[in-house]
Amino acid sequence: MTDSDLFGEKSKVLETWVLGQRHEHTRDPLFDVRGQWNLKLAPKPSQGGDIELKIAGELSKLEGTSRPLAAKSNGKSKKPANDEAGDKLKQVGLRDARFSALVEAKPWGHSGIAQLSLVLLDDENSDLQGLGVITWPDGSQSRIEATRHTNADEKSEAATSDDKDSADKQSNDKDADSPAEASSKPTPVVYPLGAFGAAGSASATECVAFTNATIWTCGPEGILENATLLSRDGRIEAVGADVKIPADARVMNVEGKHITPGIIDCHSHMATDGGINESTQAVTAEVRIGDFVDSDDINIYRQLAGGVTSANILHGSANPIGGQNQVIKLRWGALPEAMKFAEAPAGIKFALGENVKQSNWGERFTSRYPQTRMGVEQIIYDSFQTAHEYEQQWDRWRKSHRGSPPRRDLELDALVEILRGERWIHCHSYRQDEILALLRTLEEFHITIGSLQHILEGYKVADAMAQHGAMGSSFSDWWAYKFEVYDAIPYNGVLMHNAGVVVSFNSDDAELARHLNHEAAKAVKYGGVPAEEALKFVTLNPAKQLRIDTLVGSLEPGKHADFVIWSGPPLSTLSRCEQTWIDGRNYFDLTQDQQLRQRDRELKNRLIQKALRGDGPMLNPGESNSTEEVLWPRVDIFCRASNHRQGR
Repeated sequence: MTDSDLFGEKSKVLETWVLGQRHEHTRDPLFDVRGQWNLKLAPKPSQGGDIELKIAGELSKLEGTSRPLAAKSNGKSKKPANDEAGDKLKQVGLRDARFSALVEAKPWGHSGIAQLSLVLLDDENSDLQGLGVITWPDGSQSRIEATRHTNADEKSEAATSDDKDSADKQSNDKDADSPAEASSKPTPVVYPLGAFGAAGSASATECVAFTNATIWTCGPEGILENATLLSRDGRIEAVGADVKIPADARVMNVEGKHITPGIIDCHSHMATDGGINESTQAVTAEVRIGDFVDSDDINIYRQLAGGVTSANILHGSANPIGGQNQVIKLRWGALPEAMKFAEAPAGIKFALGENVKQSNWGERFTSRYPQTRMGVEQIIYDSFQTAHEYEQQWDRWRKSHRGSPPRRDLELDALVEILRGERWIHCHSYRQDEILALLRTLEEFHITIGSLQHILEGYKVADAMAQHGAMGSSFSDWWAYKFEVYDAIPYNGVLMHNAGVVVSFNSDDAELARHLNHEAAKAVKYGGVPAEEALKFVTLNPAKQLRIDTLVGSLEPGKHADFVIWSGPPLSTLSRCEQTWIDGRNYFDLTQDQQLRQRDRELKNRLIQKALRGDGPMLNPGESNSTEEVLWPRVDIFCRASNHRQGR
């Protein structure tokens, strides 16, 4: 069915019928909104009073004007505040029972465009009514109660042609002024360019003394009451109750606050440019997370707000031997290279189980070797054997220099570094049988593993882990989100800890990383680990697993000045991170955060006004802009529990 001749140039298809079922393409609005409306505002703007709307035109192409109404006088109906025709409405829309339009806000004391949205209500006993909101250019809102007093039948046009000409002229005059208004306040340059960007790099402070604090050192000194932390040139100079404060120090009295080492996340996928799985083949040791660190990722700032100072950015879990990791410091506002933790030793991601044998990928993924757990063990063994032979070829050539050198292989170069103890393995693992198989394979090549990640059945083989020297970076209380983790228990961490394994709790999730202090507290809940020791699960222990514990993880003289100031005890759900310092620089401050929120709200409103004043096309209802993040997710889609619930 069409609205006119089937082959007419401007004809529209209204309905299509298939097997007696109606499919509407173009649906008439539920209401005819043409006529004169009075809009009652609450709260009222600083000037202008309520609003009078006049809506006319065809239902498919509505138009109209707006102008203020004067206040009531002696109980009589409101009259227009002036005799002008009013300002022309822009982008008038009517979809089902929702009416929307853009209104010139100047008559109501605002500079810019207001956004009007009404839901229409059908009442047979009264005039057509509506409820909604109007959003002013500064982001504030007024509630609306709207009533139509004349409709399209009573008054054929809500605005005469003279009114419309006058409205067009006024609208054009205002549009002519809009560029000056839009550019009156320059957009600040921040780093990174976006929400919560800093006006410049975090300022370096030569010497700062934090006094009267409760300090959780996570070191030999334990917890110190009424103590002082002294930071100079990015390093901790002194910690204790009797620290002599230099004359050149800036003193910050943090009485009642708690100071801890910066939180370290041993398993993260944030701050990448998307696509952290190179899943096209089983061994991808040549790819490097460090090649696409994204220093603009907003999760950096959000995790700073949770006290995270360092993170181990890992390749995904699609391969038995995956890509090389990158340890970073959360230096918000820095360039990608400056984010890297330069002193951290090299690492690489391995993985075992369902993900790498593709058992949860779907029916199309059944051809890549390996497809079984025994195949996973064998391909790891074969890869190390090949790397060993590759290293021997190079050794022979370096001694004799006879003939051409062996062909350079970046994949094998990375595996040779593992054989030499120059690159540490961080292996995604769940089941006890696979864990033991991997440890025995590594021991054949005299390799000590860096860490076993997730390790949810670690409690079953904790003695073997301790004997090997394996460390466990676990979830605190994730279980049963896919078949191979059905035996996971929340006491896993404490049981490994009691067996002598160095245990950390990680996030593997951008949101969870914002409250890793609460994850550490679960070691107290599940197993009774002392609070001081539990905090090490997210500070000193992950530092040990990443082999950076001589630099970070505890508050001791000579170490990096990476620390967090909390409003109360760090494991309490009532405490908040108030400041996060990295290398003696303040990268997050709760008070400054409120200022940044206000700054960004103002900038957002200015950008909205610029878009509303423009003549560019708007998205239709239901449309959205596709982003590369949809194609290249910043998460390990094969690892996260939420995706396993969907069979991924």
